[in-house]
Amino acid sequence: MYKRILLAYDGSAAGQKALLDCRDIAQWTHSSIHLVAVISLSIGLMGSESAYVGADLIDQEKLKYQGTLDDGLRRLKELGYQASGTVLEGEIVQKISQYARQIEADLIVVGHKRLNSWAARWWRGSVSSSLIEHSPCSVLVVIAP
Repeated sequence: MYKRILLAYDGSAAGQKALLDCRDIAQWTHSSIHLVAVISLSIGLMGSESAYVGADLIDQEKLKYQGTLDDGLRRLKELGYQASGTVLEGEIVQKISQYARQIEADLIVVGHKRLNSWAARWWRGSVSSSLIEHSPCSVLVVIAP
């Protein structure tokens, strides 16, 4: 069934739920788990600040995302799961899809929090919806409570 599961992980409530579901699937199928966190490069494009401030902000985000990823990996490894992870930079859906191809993932698991207003849905879009359209494999969308 599934041999390599890719979890798009951001440490949010939806991400935590996806981690739990991913863990269960890996247990049933004896799959390896690969966590990926993607830093959107749009964070470096805020205002007319200097490139140094943009680079500094990206470095801070890298540290934050790496810490979140390390926490998820630690939790999985403590429970005896084979897990690895990486932090990528770029357009989120594109990077997740590329990484899924690179590791030959059989399943992408992503958490999703429903957005309450049409404006929020329009402004933010949906990573999970876009992943379904662009993914090289099946996508499991885990809804946060």
